[in-house]
Amino acid sequence: MWHNYINATSIEEALQVLADLGPKARIIAGGTDLLLEMERGVRKGVETLVDVTRIPGLNQITLGGDGLVHLGALVTHNHCAVSPLLRQYGLPLALAAFEVGAPQIRNRGTVAGNVITGSPANDTITPLMALDARVTLRSLRGERVIPLSSFYIGIRRTVMQADEMLTDIAFPAMNEYERGIFVKLGLRKAQAISVVHVAMVVTFTPPYPPRKQGGKDSPPASGGGWGGVVQSARISLGAVTPVIVRATGAEEFLAGKLLDEATMLRAAELAIEAASPIDDVRSSAAYRREMVRVCTLRGLRAISRGQEAQGIPDKPVTLWGAEDYYGTPEANGSAYHLEGSVISTKINGSVVEIVGGQEKTLLRWLRENAGLIGTKEGCAEGECGACTVFLDGAAVMSCLVPVPRAHGAEIVTVEGLAQGDQLHAVQQAFVEEGAVQCGYCTPGFVMSAVKLLEERGSPTADELRQAVTGNLCRCTGYYKILSAMEKAARMVRQGEMA
Repeated sequence: MWHNYINATSIEEALQVLADLGPKARIIAGGTDLLLEMERGVRKGVETLVDVTRIPGLNQITLGGDGLVHLGALVTHNHCAVSPLLRQYGLPLALAAFEVGAPQIRNRGTVAGNVITGSPANDTITPLMALDARVTLRSLRGERVIPLSSFYIGIRRTVMQADEMLTDIAFPAMNEYERGIFVKLGLRKAQAISVVHVAMVVTFTPPYPPRKQGGKDSPPASGGGWGGVVQSARISLGAVTPVIVRATGAEEFLAGKLLDEATMLRAAELAIEAASPIDDVRSSAAYRREMVRVCTLRGLRAISRGQEAQGIPDKPVTLWGAEDYYGTPEANGSAYHLEGSVISTKINGSVVEIVGGQEKTLLRWLRENAGLIGTKEGCAEGECGACTVFLDGAAVMSCLVPVPRAHGAEIVTVEGLAQGDQLHAVQQAFVEEGAVQCGYCTPGFVMSAVKLLEERGSPTADELRQAVTGNLCRCTGYYKILSAMEKAARMVRQGEMA
């Protein structure tokens, strides 16, 4: 799919490649969109990929002295979902990031990549638009800051030039009188592309009850909601026009009004005016228009009741294992060029050096070059989870990882879980509970369960389900699988197995 691959060690190195090669080079971070576009022939003419995941300092979420929340180019969706800072100052983005894909996808996919891909159904663009975000683009020619509202010039088209890299996303931190929410409608609970989604930030006139630390409030004892007079509102709609659009009619109507039921009903009706959806395989245009009204009303009602943060767990499952951000780049990473190079990586505790296969995904390289066939290819699109492995400590879909990214990394596959003849507790529990049917999906489920038990010693029923939202069992054996995961956790707690 590519002819050359460079693991850049600095922004300057990445920018130099872009300047030299122009449209023939492309920045890659998570790759969850780009690899699929290249495989499907949508992204033509790209010969060199510039991997920026080794560049230090780009995976941070910070609150600057300028009053802006800043997201580096390597901030992933899971970074956003668990960030206390975003819960306080950018809740709509945290809510949207948690809705993206599944834990394995959120461990690789970046918000910057979501913004650049530019699909109107991409979940994180809409809250960033409601948060009045801006992006910083850098090239060897200089730096420019573009409001996100001016970034898109058509469906999947942006103002970015071929030699530019998005290095920062920033938005004003929400203040104590602002409430924000993200409401998504999909055809299933996880791994769903939006049929419609709505993000909003509503600013109330003081002395509205200030928002509590962490973004969660309890409504008044009367249960009637906070009420409050709206000073201003920003409402953005996704998946209903070629680009993300603001519902300006609804915004103007809300200004200066008490947020009571009649006001919310009218604002929801006005939001429809901004939508011009199409009929497609996910929905009819008429249904989408009605769901704009419904989702807008749901969001306003949740805000009026102080319930905007109820759509996200206090501590989402990440499948990182360790209680820390995943993927902090090493400052001493080395540039890796495809031609004539050996891929040297640690697999299941042993250093492996292999020549060839550098143009493949990690999944196919593991199976075809490393001879480890336990990892399965179910969809090759990041939908089924059968290819789940651990990359530098986190669970990822190996079908969406270019194998040169594994150079200098550490990988664990299903073959590396057992210790000699001793199965891992999850493997043993799958056997005892009869959680294996055809067996094709089993390696992926086992890997997700193992990483969950590293992360949570006593997972709840909801956390068990969160952990496997990225794994599909086509035999519909979920009850036995969840039962086996619960048993494995019990076995580890009781010291019966590691």
